[in-house]
Amino acid sequence: MDKRRLEELLQSVASGSLSPQDACERLKDLPYQDLGYANLDSHRGIRQGLPEVVFCPGKTTTQIVEIMRRQFAEHDLVLATRANEEIARAVQQELAGVVYHEQSRCLSLGDFPEPDAALPVVNIITAGTADLPVAEEAAIILSAAKVPVLKTYDVGVAGIHRLLDRLPELRKGSASIVVAGMDGVLPSVVAGLLSGPVIAVPTSVGYGANFQGIAPLLTMLNSCAAGLTVVNIDNGFGAGVAAFRVVSVNRSVNSISNGAVPM
Repeated sequence: MDKRRLEELLQSVASGSLSPQDACERLKDLPYQDLGYANLDSHRGIRQGLPEVVFCPGKTTTQIVEIMRRQFAEHDLVLATRANEEIARAVQQELAGVVYHEQSRCLSLGDFPEPDAALPVVNIITAGTADLPVAEEAAIILSAAKVPVLKTYDVGVAGIHRLLDRLPELRKGSASIVVAGMDGVLPSVVAGLLSGPVIAVPTSVGYGANFQGIAPLLTMLNSCAAGLTVVNIDNGFGAGVAAFRVVSVNRSVNSISNGAVPM
């Protein structure tokens, strides 16, 4: 259940159109549902602003389908990450309406909301085209959270002029997710040029000495650009959630300064 649905439920009780007993029945699965193989966190959308997202690897098709079905009963949009084509086809056969986003390797059930113009823009920047799957995973998470996104792809340090040409529009962003494999230098460059928070995502893209992403991870962790934040290798999901939290805090602070109560 998300905040909007909970507010509607409480308003129905307050107006008398729904009895307290019926409301309790609707809320009986909070804060989690025990499915035997999983404890579905039904309360996460209320606590954090985003419902639980399904991580596909290690789960059976039946488990993925049941979790998504349960989530969709309480949310307008449900996401699942790291689904390959085989998993996607199997889930689509059992659950109508599921869409496979091939580049981000995500499944969705339901409609994506329109971006919230009141939220700051988040830049998503990649060093190369090979980094797009991780970047698109971050983008789909932010889109689900109504966060406006500006994508700037394939602007790595091998041709730094490509990044410099985009600086005027990038400076309009409140925060930036920078995705890079190979040497992993791009996040340091971006963090040195932009004033907002920068979330670095190392990818496993690269040749042998890349060590499946360990080389760019170490570069980012040892960055001389102060305040650079680093998530795990290929973790576009984690970067997207982190950026959502950053802009959500900004909105809450602005709401308080304007005399409003943050939700």
